[in-house]
Amino acid sequence: MEIGKKRLPIGIESFQELQTENFYYADKTSLIKDLLTRWAKVNLFTRPRRFGKSLNMSMLKCFFEIGGDKTLFDGLKISQEKELCETYMGQFPVISITLKGVDGLDFITANAAMRNIIGKEALRFQFLLESDRLTEKEKEMYSQLIEVGTEKEAIFSMPDSALGDSLQTLSQLLAKHYGRKVILLIDEYDVPLDKSFQAGYYEEMVALIRGLFGNALKTNDSLQFAVLTGCLRISKESIFTGLNNLKVLSIAEVQFEEAFGFTDREVREMLEYYGLSDHYEEMKEWYDGYQFGNVEVYCPWDVINYCDALRADPDARPKNYWINTSSNEVVRRFIRESDKASVRREIENLVAGEKITKEIHQELTYKDMYDSIDNLWSVLFTTGYLTQRGKPEGDRFQLAIPNMEIRKIFTTQIMEFFKENVPKNGEALKEFCDALINGNAEGVEKRLGEYLKRTISIRDTFVKKQMKENFYHGILLGILGFEDSWSVSSNKESGDGYSDILVETDDGETGIILELKYAQDGNLDAACQEALDQIERKRYEEALLDEGIDHILKYGIAFYKKRCRVMFTGDVNHQ
Repeated sequence: MEIGKKRLPIGIESFQELQTENFYYADKTSLIKDLLTRWAKVNLFTRPRRFGKSLNMSMLKCFFEIGGDKTLFDGLKISQEKELCETYMGQFPVISITLKGVDGLDFITANAAMRNIIGKEALRFQFLLESDRLTEKEKEMYSQLIEVGTEKEAIFSMPDSALGDSLQTLSQLLAKHYGRKVILLIDEYDVPLDKSFQAGYYEEMVALIRGLFGNALKTNDSLQFAVLTGCLRISKESIFTGLNNLKVLSIAEVQFEEAFGFTDREVREMLEYYGLSDHYEEMKEWYDGYQFGNVEVYCPWDVINYCDALRADPDARPKNYWINTSSNEVVRRFIRESDKASVRREIENLVAGEKITKEIHQELTYKDMYDSIDNLWSVLFTTGYLTQRGKPEGDRFQLAIPNMEIRKIFTTQIMEFFKENVPKNGEALKEFCDALINGNAEGVEKRLGEYLKRTISIRDTFVKKQMKENFYHGILLGILGFEDSWSVSSNKESGDGYSDILVETDDGETGIILELKYAQDGNLDAACQEALDQIERKRYEEALLDEGIDHILKYGIAFYKKRCRVMFTGDVNHQ
């Protein structure tokens, strides 16, 4: 690791911390100029998780807030806009909250979390209690916002009437104190709706959010402008009723297309700065491919984490960092739709790197999200599991999997779904295992072929031969898991190499060697023979012989799309 380089900002969402503690920063301060010149009273940015929304909100707070540290912006793009900085920098009271923590198994708990978040933000402005511009009644209104209950932990206990009006009330008090209208920043606005939908109190949370937002954003004369961020564009009829000043800036919009995520230029600059330019191609293959507006962008979370791994170990391989930030529930639900042949074919096309044209509804409610496969396509798009290619025609988008990382999420969920469903067909599984132990290659091939027809296959156009072999390897492991008394080893060292699958039966009398090949040219017989030759050449039976097993069955299995071929050699009659 090079000495003297800036630190990588893994998990840093505070702009002030990032600038003062020597972290690397991809300059996104042009967002400030764009917000002021492309004016809208209420701006809603929808982007997938981990694309820099929270850091940008922190940056906006640092720029606009009265009393902020103006030196944080020295040398950044916005500092070149002298007139704009003089007019706006440090000139406004700012209310900034994130609703990420509004969670709970019931509405009472979530409601308390909302009070705490708003109460803690209100607590930053205790000088209002001493303001000579506020009346005693107004100071009493402020006191309600920061009122704390008597439990062991400090729990803000503002009345229900005060909670619904809280953001509007705080705006009015700050505007009167400063003589300046307020900027309101609400990060992760849709998290409470997501959590409440999962926990079963969605209607109550919708009513709370609708009242809170309606008062703060629609009937608030003290508002200069507002910025909201989230993953989904929640239906206007759901929580933004009557809000005519809302500008939605989704991933499909050309405006602000470079404000979230890393552009190719920014990734090249980061890699060059850390001396990692040799890793550009793998970085691009794994983490690029999202299209916001007309621009292709990378997921910043992945880029930063992989750079960090490479600085510690130059031989580090790309891996899935994004999966840890999301439950992937929408992908699971999508894969479960694959019992329909048409959906299964579309999933196969996507995993193969192809495009699917679908009508996308960017404005949904959580109740609608999983109602139909049509809505699932929309959710996959807005949450970043699918991205657009080219320009949409109205509501019709060409959709594709962005990169190798997201493709890995799909294939993992495909395999999980396969493993969940395999045990449901016990009779077929028993026939497969019986054929395998009896040296019945034809029976093994028949049953395996039936499974391949029902599952989602990995096709040719997107991935390397080894990765396709790994997929079929997983399918066989899933099937063999049916015989829980068998010992099944994967990629175990044996002889002069590593055999794909080694099986020992429960009585310790029989061993089975399975070597898998993907027939890139479709010649299944040749691939099967190659697999059998490899078993002999590398002496894979030695690990079994060392265990005292001399009744050994050897199978070469070849795959091509949804077809398979099984060849067998071995002494099934030896006792």
